[in-house]
Amino acid sequence: QFELVESGGGLVQPGGSLRLSCKGSGFTLDRYAIGWFRQAPGKEREGVLCIVGSNGTTYCADSVKGRFTVSRDDAKNTGFLQMNTLKPADTAVYTCAVVCDKSYCPKYVRDDVLSYHYRGQGTQVTVSS
Repeated sequence: QFELVESGGGLVQPGGSLRLSCKGSGFTLDRYAIGWFRQAPGKEREGVLCIVGSNGTTYCADSVKGRFTVSRDDAKNTGFLQMNTLKPADTAVYTCAVVCDKSYCPKYVRDDVLSYHYRGQGTQVTVSS
């Protein structure tokens, strides 16, 4: 059974930090890019926040660049999203998703989580004083 499980969410004060984890089970992540998405209450899901490719290359959207960083540890079959200087506007359910980004895999749409192969259930992040 293939599964992605996020952890690390919670309540944090503005200006604080959190580190989210995305652990895969039932398959290895080393041929997948790991992307992070979020959906705030009453709003549509945003495009990808950050993504780390299977080769380690990273991308973060302008909205979080400089505050969020993405990484991976294939030995632990886990991806990470480090979030710093959090703001109340960052309050959302954060979801990780993976997609094969090798040349032999079909092309995917980076900002469309539905084009990813597997998605987690999400973890709540609440930024509030």
